[in-house]
Amino acid sequence: MSEKNEQGKRAARDRLVQQRERQKASERRRRTLIVASAVVGVLALAAVVGVIAANSGGKSGKAEAGPVVTPSGATGKDSLAIQVGADGAPSTLTIWEDFRCPVCAQFENAFRDTIHQLENTGQIKVEYHLATIIDGNLGGSGSLRAANAAACAQDAGKFSAYHDVLYRNQPQETDDAFGDNARLIELSGKVPGLDATGFRSCVEDGKHDSWVKKSNTAFRNGGFQGTPTALLNGEAIFPKKGNEPMTVANLKKWVAAANKGKKPGTVTPAPSGS
Repeated sequence: MSEKNEQGKRAARDRLVQQRERQKASERRRRTLIVASAVVGVLALAAVVGVIAANSGGKSGKAEAGPVVTPSGATGKDSLAIQVGADGAPSTLTIWEDFRCPVCAQFENAFRDTIHQLENTGQIKVEYHLATIIDGNLGGSGSLRAANAAACAQDAGKFSAYHDVLYRNQPQETDDAFGDNARLIELSGKVPGLDATGFRSCVEDGKHDSWVKKSNTAFRNGGFQGTPTALLNGEAIFPKKGNEPMTVANLKKWVAAANKGKKPGTVTPAPSGS
């Protein structure tokens, strides 16, 4: 009888161990789902913020006193674009961005190398337009201050390199670290030859603030859905072109198709970013 009791106790213990293992496995699955959902939620929220911001009349869109000082070499309608790449490139990639926008940083991290490769081989020129929608929706001045600093870098012939440095060092969306001119000047040290007196005074004086505000007004009046907005020869390609998603392979394919039978532009070497 005692042996049967012992067997029964062992069976009960085994069942208890199995039940606990099932509970642990269930808890692990639940935590994995929570983490995965949180990651997807953050990306979705970032995209939604961009859409909401694009339709908002935020504070950064208000006109303020001060002359519009256009950065050196700015081009396009009302001289609101900063061009990177050869003038004679057969295709134009137009990008609207906000330096505080997290989806813009994701876009840059995913496509930066490919875009530079296409620029450096004369296949495309890129026209960057700067917006300040995050300032208008979350408060602060980081979008404006960073855009002004990027325009100052354009004056020094270092826009592309400094643009990349800003995105590689982008703070959290709710952290207005770019609102501090000292931080923007500190980051210029990552671009050889940029941290000089002219750049510093341009940043600190807000030399191109009114130009940035004018650019942001053009963005809000342009009917765009959010940042980043990417157009290849005027056709929207992000997050997809037609039914095809924007990927590195597809971007190269679209540019090749657009350039078929056309000669690449002549590229003038420029210093690269850190």
